[in-house]
Amino acid sequence: MASETAAIAEGEWHPAGSSRSVPCRLVEDGERLVVCDQTQSELAGGSLSSLEISARVGRIPRRITFPDGSLFETGENDAVDRFLARAGRGRQGIIHWLEQFHPRLIAFVATTILLGALVYRIALPALVEVAVAVTPPIVPQIMSASTLETMDRTVLGPSKLNEALRGRVLDGFRRIAALSQGGEAAYALNFREGGPVGPNAFALPDGTLILTDELVELAGGDIEMIVGVLAHEIGHVEHKHSLRQFYRAAGVAGLVMLIAGDIGSGAEDVLVQGSGLLALSYSRAAEAEADRHSVALMIRAGFDPTAIARFFELLETKLHDRSETSIFSTHPGTSERRKAILEIAAERKD
Repeated sequence: MASETAAIAEGEWHPAGSSRSVPCRLVEDGERLVVCDQTQSELAGGSLSSLEISARVGRIPRRITFPDGSLFETGENDAVDRFLARAGRGRQGIIHWLEQFHPRLIAFVATTILLGALVYRIALPALVEVAVAVTPPIVPQIMSASTLETMDRTVLGPSKLNEALRGRVLDGFRRIAALSQGGEAAYALNFREGGPVGPNAFALPDGTLILTDELVELAGGDIEMIVGVLAHEIGHVEHKHSLRQFYRAAGVAGLVMLIAGDIGSGAEDVLVQGSGLLALSYSRAAEAEADRHSVALMIRAGFDPTAIARFFELLETKLHDRSETSIFSTHPGTSERRKAILEIAAERKD
């Protein structure tokens, strides 16, 4: 008969070769481990060295196999661990150690990061090109209207330029727009006070162009310089850079929400609205292509093809922008690009 004070754990006993289950208790009885039923009758027993005790794996019930083939099963893993520690067999298996550190979760996170990177670097660019190819005209119009509305509400303000100056800029803009692929009707120039945006111009996918008062003031009456910048922005539209960036930004926002799950409506609004603003920043390759377009369009319109180079020179001298690249600027690499424009213009003149 086993002693109550020597109890180790509660569990169930299964006779050898049978599915029958008997509620029982595992107790110490001197040098032996014994399984007793509710009447304190011994069901099975044996010395510790003769028993097979399963290693701990998380919260999986432990199994103790007796010499007669019967089995004791318990979910009181901590109690079994304490007994084994007293008996000098307290080392946990590597499987339980790994289970404590949740290797499956670590592997899942690593796999998610890897797949996210592959989607961003390989799948997303391919999907963007497909989306650009099948996009109906109404989609860029909706995108552009939403983005302009967001910017008018958050960063832009009504233009304060006088009518005479705006008229001169519009005349030059119409000359280059008329020579573009879509013609003058494909583009609309909007004047805005830039506020935090500062001296800038940018194009939306449907041909909507925004020119800030600050850029016009920075130009100091150099209308050709302003027109050169607008020709550059027309290049972004004709080469569909704006549309590609919108889809890329939307894809990144979607990827974040897919990985992060339900991040709340407020965060989703920030991602969606922010993606539209981030879409106004282009890659260096896209900027170089738009620069070349500006030079070609200015030559066709009879303007100075190096006019946009003067804009970058102004950024360097007046705004001290000598960065080779800037992820937050819609006009990165001012010094490098100014030199490239001068070289392109010289080649075309020859």
